[in-house]
Amino acid sequence: MIRLNLSLLSLAFLWLSSPVLAAEVAPQLNAPAASQVREDYVIGPGDVIQVFVWRNPELTVTVPVRPDGKVSTPLIEDMVAVGKNPSALARDMEKVLAEYVKSPQVNVIVTQPVSVFSQVKIMGQVVRPQALAFRDGMTVLDAILSVGGLSPFAAGNRAKLLRNENGHATSIPLKLQKLLEGGDMTQNIALKPGDVILIPETRF
Repeated sequence: MIRLNLSLLSLAFLWLSSPVLAAEVAPQLNAPAASQVREDYVIGPGDVIQVFVWRNPELTVTVPVRPDGKVSTPLIEDMVAVGKNPSALARDMEKVLAEYVKSPQVNVIVTQPVSVFSQVKIMGQVVRPQALAFRDGMTVLDAILSVGGLSPFAAGNRAKLLRNENGHATSIPLKLQKLLEGGDMTQNIALKPGDVILIPETRF
């Protein structure tokens, strides 16, 4: 099996020995990077994204999202990226590129999610309240264990998961003591970027 990370020298050798095989491998050298986030991830300032334009390697670039929330790529200047998921940004870029490229196909891949939009915050009665870097597949249990567990004063079964979806704030009840002490995995909800877990103090 031929590795996808063949060097240009290797590709040249392939072309000399088998032009047909080299032609099949060449497009793969410009394949998009692996995404580090889920499809519903919301892009934020500081994230690093790859803009992959199919069959147009000269337009394929990796750029950071600027503090003003915008990105600039070849033929596209100052496009707002913050607040969009990768697919939405790709569709917006296709509309602009359509003026210059026939039927452009764009993929946007977040290669380094580093902004506050890629965090999960744990607040209230835990050992170490803090913001954690979100990672794909992260759950409530992962987050609570990462901050050292509940404090002795935590009312774990009155915890809440605060989430903003499509501009609407939602509050999801969490029974963390049932999860941590009773093993109730129905409480081990999958997290999303920007989630906030709030654990109140117990009532005496």
